[in-house]
Amino acid sequence: MAVDPTGRDLKQFLAADPEGPVVMLNLLRFADGGRESYARYAAALRETFLPRHGGEVLYAGDGGPALVAEEGQAWDAVLLVRYPSRLAFSRMVADPEYQEVTRWRTDALREAVLQPTTSWLPA
Repeated sequence: MAVDPTGRDLKQFLAADPEGPVVMLNLLRFADGGRESYARYAAALRETFLPRHGGEVLYAGDGGPALVAEEGQAWDAVLLVRYPSRLAFSRMVADPEYQEVTRWRTDALREAVLQPTTSWLPA
């Protein structure tokens, strides 16, 4: 299963609206023992990379049993992270220091969804 965006994914992501704000929905399914590795990644993200690139965690929490979903569609954790722009997110993932710690995320996950969202509400 894919857990990291590819170069092609990022190119399509940027083409949508490079300067507009974006909230990234993260749905995470951990590998065995992955929570500890993800916690290290999340600490680095909060302490270094989000402040550096203007991002902000809006919500982070454990997933529970799905109320409405097909079998196997429940997630272990959910995060909402706001970035000032898609370009800011792209710069973060291209940051060489970020690339050094992103392996903690990759190793931690069995499956992930990284869904960009834009608000329906006026700014």
